[in-house]
Amino acid sequence: MKLETVIAGVTFQNPVMTASGTFGSGMEYSEFVDLNRLGAVVTKGVANVPWPGNPTPRVAEVYGGMLNAIGLQNPGIDVFMQRDIPFLKQYDTKIIVNVCGKTVEDYVEVVERLGEESAVAMLEINVSCPNVKEGAIAFGQNADALYHITSEIKRHAKQPVMMKLSPNVTDITEMAKAAEAAGADALSLINTITGMKIDVHSRKFAIANKTGGMSGPAIKPIAVRMVYQTAKAVKIPIVGMGGIANGEDAVEFLLAGASAVSVGAMNFVNPSATMEVLEGIESYMKQYHVENVTELIGAVKE
Repeated sequence: MKLETVIAGVTFQNPVMTASGTFGSGMEYSEFVDLNRLGAVVTKGVANVPWPGNPTPRVAEVYGGMLNAIGLQNPGIDVFMQRDIPFLKQYDTKIIVNVCGKTVEDYVEVVERLGEESAVAMLEINVSCPNVKEGAIAFGQNADALYHITSEIKRHAKQPVMMKLSPNVTDITEMAKAAEAAGADALSLINTITGMKIDVHSRKFAIANKTGGMSGPAIKPIAVRMVYQTAKAVKIPIVGMGGIANGEDAVEFLLAGASAVSVGAMNFVNPSATMEVLEGIESYMKQYHVENVTELIGAVKE
């Protein structure tokens, strides 16, 4: 069986990746997962300067998943380049770096720094960050803002650029088309869905930020629908994510049109989730006599 998949000219040994923010930069999971077996490690978001993140509590369990408002806490690009990149270079897996920022200039600064590192195969751009210059609306919730930031990043990037789309929009295809028109090489979706939880006994918000991003199995049907719609609307490849817990979940995303998948919240429940998803895809391929995983991409029967 052939498990290789190609996205924006980059060949991945298999279609299983880690979702940004759920796997650190690989170091934290290396005793549970053989990183050499992953298609790619997608790192936690990296900014141009250290971010402290949001006040606590920042995580709350909900039916079928979790809410988080970590606030993209990260040590900044300097520490990342000195510590995390050298660690990941030890492994036979592709490195995709997730980039965050508060202004277009912030993003560009990180993108230019990463352009110096040939081991980085691709950039994933987190456009769910609030644009502080535009009244804190997320870059990914306005098609014009998304087009602008994508085109600016493309002007400076040495690696292929994958824009991570927010589901918190009226029409995901409008955002996908804007990113494609601006030169994006690939798309990843979905990011978390905005949610809220209130403790009825204390009558307080479960998360200090009041709202948080919901992830986990409960959001999978929404994610599959958005991947399917996006695959129909654009010609660039898609990495699908949102509630993937096993191999069949991953295959569902592939059939909807994704070229690869990322495993997120399930890493917190089961540190070996990525390996089980990979083995589940292999089992499915054996069961249905699929010789090449690419045969599954967009193969849902209309």
